[in-house]
Amino acid sequence: MSEALLDVEKIRSLSGSGRVFYVEKTDSTNEWAKRESAAAMDGSVYLADYQSAGKGRRGRVWKSPEGTSVSMSVLLRPDHLKKESYPLVTLVMGLAAARGISSVCGIGAQIKWPNDVIFDGKKLCGILTELGPEADYVVIGIGLNVNMTAFSGELADRAISMRMAAGHVINREEVTAAVIREFDRCYRIFLEDGDLSGLKEDYEKILANTGKRVRVLDPAAPFTGRALGINRCGELLVLRDDTGFVEAVYAGEVSVRGIYGYV
Repeated sequence: MSEALLDVEKIRSLSGSGRVFYVEKTDSTNEWAKRESAAAMDGSVYLADYQSAGKGRRGRVWKSPEGTSVSMSVLLRPDHLKKESYPLVTLVMGLAAARGISSVCGIGAQIKWPNDVIFDGKKLCGILTELGPEADYVVIGIGLNVNMTAFSGELADRAISMRMAAGHVINREEVTAAVIREFDRCYRIFLEDGDLSGLKEDYEKILANTGKRVRVLDPAAPFTGRALGINRCGELLVLRDDTGFVEAVYAGEVSVRGIYGYV
């Protein structure tokens, strides 16, 4: 497989976005976007073939092999939204990424609430959202596993690439552009509604957690139950085993794991 650099002009053409910026290597596309934040326009996209210091949720390191993955961050300025709604863009990107990946790869990508896109119970991409210091902008980072042929260590049982899922090499420009296009569409709906009302039905159709028994890893009081879906605020609705009541779980507070595995 050729490990050619990304063709940014092709991505701009296919995505219809003129605000796509590219470097071969960077420390982190999220950090790059934040460095550009003073002058960046809403919807600016920052792409790299390789990032040396990528970040995952809860301080984890996210590695992106050269030539086989795509690291991307989107900078947003959702000025008229309430600040408490900003974290919902993580779910908006999750829906967009799953739809974009499925359309290009011909696979049924799903969402593991709140920030992973998966196939066959394994991670295809992760999403990390960060707020600016004055909450004047939002940066959404996404790492796409595109053409890896294997994963090592603890990732071997938890990660998968689009190539492994589809059984053939995936065009990185096409899948990147598809995710950007889908995000633009979903984000417009989100801004119009101010919440996930207009996206909730589509989101739940591909939500892998629905109907599954889950463990909510709340540091204060962990519990188990059955996931039912999400509400318009993006909270996961869980029917608790201990009380029989439905609890809305906020993504920023806890992690959710399947009782019998990752999902």
